[in-house]
Amino acid sequence: MQNYWSDADSVSGPGSNMFQTRLIREAIPELLERYGVRSLLDAPCGDMFWIKTLLPVFTEMKIQYHGADIVSPLIEKHRISFEAFHAVFHVIDLTKGSLPNVDLIFTRDCFIHLSYYNIYSILRNYKLSGARYLLTNTYTSHSRKNVNVNGFLLYGRFLNMQKFPFYFNMPLELIVEGCTENDGINADKSLGLWEIKNISLFKLRMYTLLLFLPEVLMRFYNNSIHFLKRLKNFIQRKITG
Repeated sequence: MQNYWSDADSVSGPGSNMFQTRLIREAIPELLERYGVRSLLDAPCGDMFWIKTLLPVFTEMKIQYHGADIVSPLIEKHRISFEAFHAVFHVIDLTKGSLPNVDLIFTRDCFIHLSYYNIYSILRNYKLSGARYLLTNTYTSHSRKNVNVNGFLLYGRFLNMQKFPFYFNMPLELIVEGCTENDGINADKSLGLWEIKNISLFKLRMYTLLLFLPEVLMRFYNNSIHFLKRLKNFIQRKITG
């Protein structure tokens, strides 16, 4: 697995090193206990650099840990490395793969890299999974303006999940991560907890459809031109034949 972010600790990037996760490593088990969570899906689980320190805690709390990632060799490695904690690992494409039945889905530092369409697809899949809660990143500053990306953005961008086009409601809980990356620019980086059934995807779905509309119209136009050319050639052959 390549270290694209060149972090000395985690190949998942500096946001996943031990210092940047110092507060959430304390807060997450307390949150899980408050909401009676007995199973969670960490999606994507990445290299497990920091969350592996919570596996003994989850075991003691009798919380079943599931990890999911699209990288097969990584998952095979985790299955061997963390067998003692009875952790279960899955190779899953989060946009369409079948998800395990859990109480809570934990998605950190994922959506910041993805297009609105892929985020919509993942959230839709989360709803279909039957999970009750979603714990995911949100950048809470009111000055944040969400922007779309094409496909995958390696270094990510900030997303406020309560703003356009997501419009999540107020989170049940908010964990401020105490992020010090980029000279404090990321200070509002937080983990928000939402009940998945209360996350409406209608506006996000409508917006993603509008994004595809120009492409659909252009495809229709090109197909129409191609059809008319073939029709013209067919008529000319009939006339001259």
